[in-house]
Amino acid sequence: MGEKNGGAGLDYIRSYPPEPSSLIPPLLQRTQERFGYLSREVLEEIANYLGIPLSRVYGVATFYAQFRFEPLGKYVVKVCHGTACHVNGAVSIAQALKEELGIDEGQTTKDGLVTLERVACLGCCSLAPVIMINEKVFGKLNPEKARKLIRKLREGKLDV
Repeated sequence: MGEKNGGAGLDYIRSYPPEPSSLIPPLLQRTQERFGYLSREVLEEIANYLGIPLSRVYGVATFYAQFRFEPLGKYVVKVCHGTACHVNGAVSIAQALKEELGIDEGQTTKDGLVTLERVACLGCCSLAPVIMINEKVFGKLNPEKARKLIRKLREGKLDV
């Protein structure tokens, strides 16, 4: 994700045949793996290379939930909404995090520090309700504990 998601560094697209069938999975997935998201500039370059309209590339990319069109924050906070987490307060935890961060689920803070995501299940049901910050799980939460985690994260005092 350290590279700019634009024209530079896209030489790999030419290793695929310039045919519409190369759009997905290889080109869109590989581009997102490389840059972390799909920028308009890179989508334009892919469309030009494949000889298809940009609207078709966008249509395919927006159809699949796996593709992002903005970079992720340094920290990705995933709020579990699986059954165990839901019945134990995931909705109030998500609301507290949205208020604390000033963003909605699926958005990134203006400083680029935190992305807030909603996930179906993190597989940590015995710790419900849980959130995951990058790859570290935090369980047995309530809204105030979740807010404190975000404050510590912003202060650089949370090991994730």
